[in-house]
Amino acid sequence: MSKVYFSTWNGELINNISKPEDEWEESAYNLPAQYDDHRDSKAFIGWDGVALFDKNVDVIRLAMEYAAQYQEYSEACGRCAPGRWGGQILYDQLDKIARGEGSIADMDHLKEIGKSMKVTSKCEIGKTVPNPILDLMTYFEDTFMECINEQKKSKHYDDEIGYIAKITSPCSDACPADVDIPGYIEGVRDLRMDNSLKATRQTMPLAHVCGRVCPHPCEDACRRSNLDEPISIMSLKRLGADWETDHKFDFFHPKEKKPSNGKRVAIIGAGPAGLTAAYYLAADGVEIDVYEELPVLGGEVAVGVPEYRMPIDKYNQDIECVKDMGVNFIINFKVKPDDMRKFEEEYDAVMVATGTRISKKVRCDNENPELDGYWSSIEMLDQINLWDKYGIGSPVDLTGKTVVCVGGGFTSMDVVRCSIRAGAKKVIMIYRRDEKTIIRNTTYEEYHEAVEEGVEFIFHSAVNKIIDEDGVIKSLDFDMFELVPDPDGGRAKLVLIEGAGFNMEVDYLIPAVSQSADLKLLPQEWELDMTSWGTIQTNGKDYMTSRKGIFAAGDCEYGPMTIVNAVGQARRAASVMSRYIHTGEITLSDDEIMEDHLKKLKVYNKKEKITGWMPGVLRQHSEVIDVDIRKTNNKEVNLGFTQEEAMSEAERCMRCYYIAMVAT
Repeated sequence: MSKVYFSTWNGELINNISKPEDEWEESAYNLPAQYDDHRDSKAFIGWDGVALFDKNVDVIRLAMEYAAQYQEYSEACGRCAPGRWGGQILYDQLDKIARGEGSIADMDHLKEIGKSMKVTSKCEIGKTVPNPILDLMTYFEDTFMECINEQKKSKHYDDEIGYIAKITSPCSDACPADVDIPGYIEGVRDLRMDNSLKATRQTMPLAHVCGRVCPHPCEDACRRSNLDEPISIMSLKRLGADWETDHKFDFFHPKEKKPSNGKRVAIIGAGPAGLTAAYYLAADGVEIDVYEELPVLGGEVAVGVPEYRMPIDKYNQDIECVKDMGVNFIINFKVKPDDMRKFEEEYDAVMVATGTRISKKVRCDNENPELDGYWSSIEMLDQINLWDKYGIGSPVDLTGKTVVCVGGGFTSMDVVRCSIRAGAKKVIMIYRRDEKTIIRNTTYEEYHEAVEEGVEFIFHSAVNKIIDEDGVIKSLDFDMFELVPDPDGGRAKLVLIEGAGFNMEVDYLIPAVSQSADLKLLPQEWELDMTSWGTIQTNGKDYMTSRKGIFAAGDCEYGPMTIVNAVGQARRAASVMSRYIHTGEITLSDDEIMEDHLKKLKVYNKKEKITGWMPGVLRQHSEVIDVDIRKTNNKEVNLGFTQEEAMSEAERCMRCYYIAMVAT
């Protein structure tokens, strides 16, 4: 809810112009009435309307400045005359009126051009920029006519006013790393894979990884799904990275590395969060040392995500891209409290990005990690991946064994599919909720590929008791539940079905319900604030801990999360740290502040009716290795798009860029 003076946002007309402020009606939307801790917003203007928070706003200049923003962003396309020239006309005419030289004919011309752009522009940035401008001309026509009739400047035309703009899109807004998704899709469409890759690496250095093992929340917010099917966004992301690797090009960095500025940062952990922070800090000229406990780089993606999902040679290229920025890595280094004390003294800032590598228990009777057959998911995946990818340790052979995994997320999917490949006779996943929820927790593809490979899923179930003989697991007792709807509309509750339980003989029980963080590296006297989940507490915006100069990002800050979430956190943390080590202050950039506002507001409208595009152009599906071939080896399952498929899929993108702007 936001208190507004006037608003047309998303069709919600609120007009408090003639009312005293204490009687103002509030908007139902999370409009950015307060820009940051130090500044209130005077107005917010964007693709879906305008909101005024201050009755003294110069509406003519507001419209003019918004039209000016279009000039900065529209040339990314420039494929149609209305989009290419219409925006310039909007600005010129509005500026003419605002400086006191306009005419009634200019008003008519503005309306005509605005309406034409809405109908004939090819992309959303051209279709939507006129929306708030036409709203202002409609509801504040008297203000416009006063400047025209009296040939006077708009009331704040010559004043210093802050106008802060950001370009966004529904898919980018839904992406935790805020990747310029239309930008990299456009690169694929034009067969400019270098441009595609640079667009990705602006906020996501791990292009190989997030083009393969991302849960792609962006696709849930794709406007194309309002018309037919969402774009295959994730599959298009990997193309630029694969093109760079397969052709053995030098790395296409989105910006040139700055000269060294003499500042030093230590990063603990070389997983996705640590790699991301290192990349962007190094690009800013900071000297980076990354300390990693494992004998290999890459964190859980390296030792947790199987080869058939994330080929290590591809991931290593992402790591080499980070190294190419001049990052220094130290492996086989388990950081201890004394090291942290030393780092605090020697470095200008420290980031903890250690992940969560302690498997949690399933919480059943007779649960004992020392039992033969009780195998934590982290230990199991470590052994499999260290052997399969690096030849370290020994192989895992489950021939003839029955494996039960308790879980419902990506880790449990990796466990059961690896068990199939290790020769297990029977592989079962136990999950307390339903098929729909497990798909939402992972992906449609991941679940159905597991089913094809022979994994059995028992839903609405839980392990009640482990039965062992002389310390060896022999069987498990299971409970069965039913989902009972909440009469108050909340989440359905699991209710035990009496007498429905059963027993099953098993060889292995592998818990994959969640993981916790090992934070013994933190000196006790630091007394860092912790969350109730046993992770490091920050405010979730700048990633500074309760101790000045110590930052945290990724799983150790939030708990087990997706790779793209960890990358998004680390990118923001690196940006904040880059300013902090020079000024000693914690600040967010305007782009980051706007990013937070837009995520609260929600850019994607699931109920929007899409017009002006040809429906029924169904999405491309990349080739997947046949199940009888893939389940006996570690070949990459998803082969990706051919050039023709990629271009066809990229053509489906509606290029849904929007512009948002705040006046402060």
